[in-house]
Amino acid sequence: KGEVVGFLGPNGAGKTTTMKIVTGYMAPSSGEVQVAGFDVFEEPVQVKRKIGYLPETPPVYGDMTVGDYLKFVAHLKGVERSKVEKFISNALEKTNLGDVKKRLIQNLSKGYRQRVGIAQAIVSDPEILILDEPTVGLDPKQVAEIRDLINDLAGQHTIVLSTHILPEVQAVCEKVIIINNGKIVAEDSLEGLSRRMSAGHRRLTVSVRRPNDELLKTLGEQQGVSNVQQEGMAFHLDIEDNDDVVEAIAQHVLAAKAGLLELRSESASLEDIFIQLTSNQGGAA
Repeated sequence: KGEVVGFLGPNGAGKTTTMKIVTGYMAPSSGEVQVAGFDVFEEPVQVKRKIGYLPETPPVYGDMTVGDYLKFVAHLKGVERSKVEKFISNALEKTNLGDVKKRLIQNLSKGYRQRVGIAQAIVSDPEILILDEPTVGLDPKQVAEIRDLINDLAGQHTIVLSTHILPEVQAVCEKVIIINNGKIVAEDSLEGLSRRMSAGHRRLTVSVRRPNDELLKTLGEQQGVSNVQQEGMAFHLDIEDNDDVVEAIAQHVLAAKAGLLELRSESASLEDIFIQLTSNQGGAA
């Protein structure tokens, strides 16, 4: 409750299908889905009251103004008449759409239309927000704005964010669910997943002023080092997860008078984890 969960998987893994089933948009061939304790198929109306959904293409009507469209959606979702104006004001405030409330949606930029899509998802103040690729097709500034908006909404709503843009997940999500071929292959916090996937190993980056082939060779011969790659003035080492090994490497570089500039320890990146999990399971087409 209140978390931002990244829902990841390669194209064709079943992300959009899963979200259509959770929101009651399509029926599954088998299985069971519950949202906040309600069965999606036995109690669909109660489930829909709990959910705000932004599909990949925002379901907006270009010939309506932002304010009229949100009023229309609020009535569709069964918001009490006495609360409609308040809920619309809250949605406009949260999504920073107050200045364009009276403008036609078709005259708004893609970034603003995406905000209107999020506003319609939250206008009924649902417990759960399901966002499918909310930043697809946006420019970097618009992407940053939508990420900030998602961070602002966290805690007020439980958010399921489906995307294949991994930096986006790292920027806004606390927990990750990775699926492949319709099955969950990992479910953990970002930190926990990284720790689990790199158990017993770590990646060390050593930057020096005077790189040379001899240093590349001798770094590879150090105890606890399994692999070394050179990239410009930096060496990337795969080593045992042991502080003694890190200290020995630092001392070796200093003794070689290579001009140590930086020594940085890195855990497995989300990209590494994603590729490893979805490749090992046989990636979907």
